Amino acid sequence: MTRTRLSALATTAALAASGGLLTATPAAAAVTCASPLWKAEYYANATLTGTPKLTACDSAIAENYGLGDPAGVTLPKDNFSVRWSVTRDFGSGGPFSFAAETQDGIRVYLDGVRKIDLWKNVTTTQKKTVNLTVPSGRHTLRVDYAAWTGTANVKFAYGPVTSATLDKVRPLAPTGATVAYDRTLNKATLKWAPNKEMDLAGYRVYRRPSTSTTWTKISSATALVTSASYVNYPPPTGQTHLYEVRAVDKAGNESAGSADLTVVSVDRTPTAAPAGVTATDGATGVVLAWQPVTGAVKYTVHRQRTGTADPVAQVATGVTATTWKDAAAAERTGYTYWVSAVDAAGNTSARTAVTATHDDYTAPAPVAGLKATPREDGVLLEWTPNTEPDVKLYEIYKAVQMDDGDGNLVWVAHRVEYLTSIASSYLHESAADGEHVLYGVVAIDTANNQIYFDDPNLNWVEITELGTPETE
Repeated sequence: MTRTRLSALATTAALAASGGLLTATPAAAAVTCASPLWKAEYYANATLTGTPKLTACDSAIAENYGLGDPAGVTLPKDNFSVRWSVTRDFGSGGPFSFAAETQDGIRVYLDGVRKIDLWKNVTTTQKKTVNLTVPSGRHTLRVDYAAWTGTANVKFAYGPVTSATLDKVRPLAPTGATVAYDRTLNKATLKWAPNKEMDLAGYRVYRRPSTSTTWTKISSATALVTSASYVNYPPPTGQTHLYEVRAVDKAGNESAGSADLTVVSVDRTPTAAPAGVTATDGATGVVLAWQPVTGAVKYTVHRQRTGTADPVAQVATGVTATTWKDAAAAERTGYTYWVSAVDAAGNTSARTAVTATHDDYTAPAPVAGLKATPREDGVLLEWTPNTEPDVKLYEIYKAVQMDDGDGNLVWVAHRVEYLTSIASSYLHESAADGEHVLYGVVAIDTANNQIYFDDPNLNWVEITELGTPETE
């Protein structure tokens, strides 16, 4: 006699041997078997009547009692019976196979409707298999077994038919789906209740952006998810993403999607780098310009002197326009500039480089120390040479007084001569006519910067030439 699946719950009753039969406090009402375990009730007759002598939980119906009593609990060796029952969720239902083999009798019921009937005393094992469609949801199975005389054995098994040609029933959609999103790790953890399908093969996880209606499978292209959870890292673009889970059975049928789960991912994706960056030099600085960048809310500018080991320094941040002027650029100095775009999440794009040289726009200082000495042969001008290294010329001006046509005397200047940068004096040959005049000297640099004769910073010297002014 072999019986290995009888639960120890049978020992919860106080047992006593009496009259060749098992006598015990009936355990039928006290025993509860969690689905999908079978509840087994043993009777000391072949008619399944009266109070069960023993109630236990079985994981399967596969018993070989031989010529002895069930599990050695002193039921009669002949003319005893067992009733197994279970209520469980069949998920979406579909095609199932019920298979029975027994010596002696067996009857199988689904929701009280008999599906297998082999109820007779036999001397060899009888078998029967029935294929039927089980509706979705919870159903009750009951197996009645009777052993009359001789050898006693019984087996019953049921399971879904997993042939893709026979099973066209989609699994039920997963329920209880939740998602937890970790912004620091950009990690979406999905969980759901295990599916009730008896032929469940696994799950597939899908995702789509909220701007699209097309779902994309993000779980493995071949393998199914076999647990009731899944971790995904959505694109870190700050977009809203929707997830859903679908169950797949062993016939390859896929369920409808679970309730949609929404995640707004952290934005760690920068915009494109600025394009069309140009640099234009001018008197007031180097002006950078670029094309607007989609998604940018501001721009930053970095700078480094060309050909140096100077660090790359940020010289502008929070620039909201698409132009910026470097008013602090040093003259006669080359620079490399980099422009980056910054989006609303603070992501900084790659940098776009451009080079420029800020030219010399500063005129040499006014010539100092100018003095004029009237002589018979003209006026001798002397001055202190400018110290700027880029002075290339000196320009000599003379101004005389003239009537402006309204009876007012005004000074009118004209150029007298150009001199090289090594000059520090000049004799302006002119008639000694006693005229009252002004002289000025202007320095000109290699970039042609200079102050002009009407500049208030020009140092004029005023003299009266030798001689007596001619009168008419």
